[in-house]
Amino acid sequence: YNMARWYDLATEEDTEKILKARRPEVELIFTGRNAPKDILDAADLITEMKKIRHYYDKGVPVRIGIEN
Repeated sequence: YNMARWYDLATEEDTEKILKARRPEVELIFTGRNAPKDILDAADLITEMKKIRHYYDKGVPVRIGIEN
């Protein structure tokens, strides 16, 4: 979702609608880089992942529908 915001495929208003529409017992997970400030401000949990090792480093190609 964060990348959809980054590329202007979703708006801050879209995010507000999603957040307001969810039931209290539902957890929302927004994934991707470049999370905008409004999402970070609304988040209860923020995690940043760091690559330690990746199979790309051994020449494994991109999997269509997964990484591409």
